[in-house]
This record gives sequence, C-alpha cells and structure tokens, in this order.
Amino acid sequence: MTEQSDIISQTKEFVQQSLKKAEAGHDYWHILRVLKTAQKIAGYEGGDLQIIRLGALLHDIADSKFYNGDETIGPKVARDFLKQLPVSQPVIDHVIKIIENISFKNTFTGQNFDSLELQIVQDADRLDAIGAIGIARAFVYGGYKNNPIYDPELPPNLHMDKATYKKANTSTINHFYEKLLTLKDLMNTPTAKKIAQQRHDFMNQYLEQFYREWDI
Repeated sequence: MTEQSDIISQTKEFVQQSLKKAEAGHDYWHILRVLKTAQKIAGYEGGDLQIIRLGALLHDIADSKFYNGDETIGPKVARDFLKQLPVSQPVIDHVIKIIENISFKNTFTGQNFDSLELQIVQDADRLDAIGAIGIARAFVYGGYKNNPIYDPELPPNLHMDKATYKKANTSTINHFYEKLLTLKDLMNTPTAKKIAQQRHDFMNQYLEQFYREWDI
C-alpha cells in the first residue's frame, strides 16, 4: 500500500469510527458519497486529489449543527487527526480551510477562502443535499429535529441571515425553498452544474406531487 492510499485508508477508518452514532443524513455513507462525487468532479476539473479526498472525508467530522452551533470543533478535530499523519502543513492548512468554508451558512456572510479544491468538495457536498438522496436526507434531519413535514400556515423565510438560519426550526418542506432549491445556482464547477440540474428538476417534481397529495 502506498503512503497516499494509507493516509486515505486511515482517514476513512477515523471518520467511520467518529460518525458511528451520527444522524443518518450526516453519517459515514454521506461522507463516502461526497468523496465519490468529489473524485468524479475532480476527474473533469482537476485539483489536488489528496486535498480533495481529505477535505471530503473530514468536512463533516463534527458538524456545528450537532454541537450547539460551535463552528470551531470540526476544524480542531480534523487538525488534531491530520497532525498524526505524514501530511505536509500546507495540505493540513488547506483541508482545514475547506472545512471552515464549505457550509451553506457561509453564503450569508461570504467565504474568506477559495480554491478549486474547496469548490469541488463544496459542490460534491451540495449535490448530496439535492435530488432523491437530498430529499431523503432532508426528511431524516427534519425527523431528528422533530420538525413538521409541512405547515401551510408557516411560510418559508427567504430573507434569513446566518444567525437566523442557524437557529431556524421550520418545516421540512420550507427547507426546500430556504436552501435546497437554491443550491443549483450555487454550484461552482461546470461538471457540478450539469449534475445539479437533473436533481433540481426532480425536487420540483417531488414538490408538485407532494402538494397534489396534500390537497386531495
């Protein structure tokens, strides 16, 4: 086994163990899907594969939404782990920047870092939030939060700031309008934009069917 593959193998094992009890929408399977998609995008767009793979594997190692909104825990856990591996400091710093800037909530305030590797991992993470799997993940998380599926008297909030978004406790259907349906236009790379369109269309079809059944 080469050093590079050994690094990825150790990282996978660390992430799998760390996310054993994770909510199903943000579990190890989510991580593997993001990794696979990021590698696919990188095949067309380029980028440093080691940074992309490590960023994809560690991007949700301690998601702030499960830690009372604390955005410092994930980067710290990732940095402490990476320091144990034969990985250069510039690679560690780049991976940490990906973790710090990947989240959708940063669209409200703007990212303070950008790179092709971040764009690719971010696109892969956003693609996993839309389409059939994205719908499933949305309802899993909504159930985890005990949010209603839909409340016709509770309209979506389309003008949130970052603080409001982090505290939002709305219906899962509203989440489509507040986040999921906006992701298509936030994709960074041409490859992700193409994939996103079909998944976006599928979500709109799902919503049309949902409302037909709700109003029967």
